[in-house]
Amino acid sequence: MAVAGRTFGIVGALAAFPRRLAAREVERQGGHLRRGVARQTNYVVFGRGLLSRATEAEIEKRFDGESGTHGRVLSENGFLRLLGLARAAETSALARQSLIDQSGISPRHLDLLSLFDAFEHDGEPYSFRDLILARKYAGLMASGAGWSAIARSVHRSGNVASLTALSLHHEGNDTIYARRAEGLSELDGQMLLDVGSPDEEALEDLFALAEAAEEAGDYDEAAAFYQRYLAIDRTDSVAAFNRANCLRAAGQEAEAAHDYARAIKLDPSFVEAWFNLAGLMEERGRTETARRHLTKAIELDGGYADAVFNLAKLEFDAGNLTEARRWWMRYLELDQDSEWARKAERGVQFVNLQLLSRTAG
Repeated sequence: MAVAGRTFGIVGALAAFPRRLAAREVERQGGHLRRGVARQTNYVVFGRGLLSRATEAEIEKRFDGESGTHGRVLSENGFLRLLGLARAAETSALARQSLIDQSGISPRHLDLLSLFDAFEHDGEPYSFRDLILARKYAGLMASGAGWSAIARSVHRSGNVASLTALSLHHEGNDTIYARRAEGLSELDGQMLLDVGSPDEEALEDLFALAEAAEEAGDYDEAAAFYQRYLAIDRTDSVAAFNRANCLRAAGQEAEAAHDYARAIKLDPSFVEAWFNLAGLMEERGRTETARRHLTKAIELDGGYADAVFNLAKLEFDAGNLTEARRWWMRYLELDQDSEWARKAERGVQFVNLQLLSRTAG
């Protein structure tokens, strides 16, 4: 199955499917669903709720970052199709480049609008109706509409395919209108699927407030928001991890260690939690515990260069020169070009000299 063994990260609130039900279905199929993105994330799902919480520039920056780092980004509908819970409305055969050539839409705008399900299909092959929509969207953007205004507006119509029969207009604000016989009207209509319960919306709001406070450096406030969130949803390992980071930044190390441990208990494969807890343990002088946690992080992700380097340094500081050299050499297999690689090379050279002098003595 496409889902088994895969980790999905969600950016933004889901509009087409309640997150708790999505998590249940992913787990049923042998995968894992997390809020946010971690090193082991295989797919990044962009929720349409992001359109109401972030600017175009912020969304594009996030899209560029996730597209370059992770294997694949998914729209909400693409996510549902991968889970087998939805399928495309018709057989599609139009290649991405062909749609671009025939519609005049830019490749970037096509990708962003596809990411937020402004077409019948979230990727190629596209359908003939997608081509009609692409032409309409290209015309709207030529008149000054932003792609995010289009993405926000089109879902008010219900099925986006119904827009192929409408004349779409942009009136200089953040809304797209349809011109009907009786005049302009908004693209009103019910969503295809329930947008979720009030509790779900409250959770999304709390998480967004926590992230904003954390980004602003208000770590005490952010930790308080994450705590309120966790009081409602005690199963979210990412919220526990984020709260631990905030508490650590605020100097509350004991409570931070507790929340790192809680994140690991909720998700034993959470590599970053093992790594950060190891760093906290080392700062508190608990070297053996830090060693175990770093070893676990490397066991879970053998390419985690930061964990490898930190374990080498820990062994060096503890006087275990042979082990330090072994881990620094492993680090150099992962990174040959950075300043950290230069430090690892110097570490290997120093250990070699020390061991040679001991032999000569």
